[in-house]
Amino acid sequence: MTTPTKLAPAPVIDETARLVIEQYVFPEIAEQLADLLQRRLTEGAYDVDDAEELARLVTADLQSANGDRHLRLKHHADPVSPKQGAATLDAMRRDFDTSLGGAPRVQLLDGGVAVVELAPMLFPLEWAAEPLSAALTLASRAQALIVDLRANRGGDPDTVAFVCSYLLDERTHLNTMHWRGGERREQSWSLPHVPGARFGGTKPLYVLSSDSTFSAAEELAYNLQQLGRATVVGEPTRGGAHPCKGWTVHPHLEVTVPFGRAVNPVSSTNWEGTGVQPDVPCAAADSLDHAHGLALARLAG
Repeated sequence: MTTPTKLAPAPVIDETARLVIEQYVFPEIAEQLADLLQRRLTEGAYDVDDAEELARLVTADLQSANGDRHLRLKHHADPVSPKQGAATLDAMRRDFDTSLGGAPRVQLLDGGVAVVELAPMLFPLEWAAEPLSAALTLASRAQALIVDLRANRGGDPDTVAFVCSYLLDERTHLNTMHWRGGERREQSWSLPHVPGARFGGTKPLYVLSSDSTFSAAEELAYNLQQLGRATVVGEPTRGGAHPCKGWTVHPHLEVTVPFGRAVNPVSSTNWEGTGVQPDVPCAAADSLDHAHGLALARLAG
């Protein structure tokens, strides 16, 4: 058990405000938010003894301008490394090791319909390529495929493109990232070659979504939906389309700040604030049965 120490909010707020001004994808909003944080600090709103409570208060204020769920002060129960990005990476590594590399379930249902669950994240591609390739190759022989993203909270855009590559037949423009400042853009495409076997671009494909599906997992669902490749079944997703980086500002606190925004080449927009809207809305708990029924009906037809 860690011994509580007196929390000094001012250095945390000063550093958070500085990072938001320097990094946030919307500079005008960054200025507003930095002013809000400093004003609230002066008013004594952050005079709390508990890092978790401070994280909650600051996150509410950071998200008050435009509801950006990637913009937050995150509490970590265990002390985290001061190295930039290390807090997130350490937590992800633990999840990777306990989830078979982010593909905890591959199952064959009746009628030749396979399920591949991708959870709890789409991990960095240098870690995840091998387990994801194994899972998707195994499922490639199925007559129809259900990709379960209900418990996936995001991850790496390169991993999104890697997964999409197994579900399409040819190299396809998936997404464009617009980085802060507006002058730099980076396109994301599916790969011309994948290790293992592709499921391909023509057999029935369903994606399961929930209100926990977030960030890169939303991009995966949205890309496939906008291309007309997959039917999304379940609930609207959480609505976070901005890639972010993390900085440790206290041994138990990490600021995550979005520095870009996604623009889909089909819709010319993204899912920020709205979530990915399912093609077949139903409770997330029922979505697997629902998608299985749709797949069987389509195969029979």
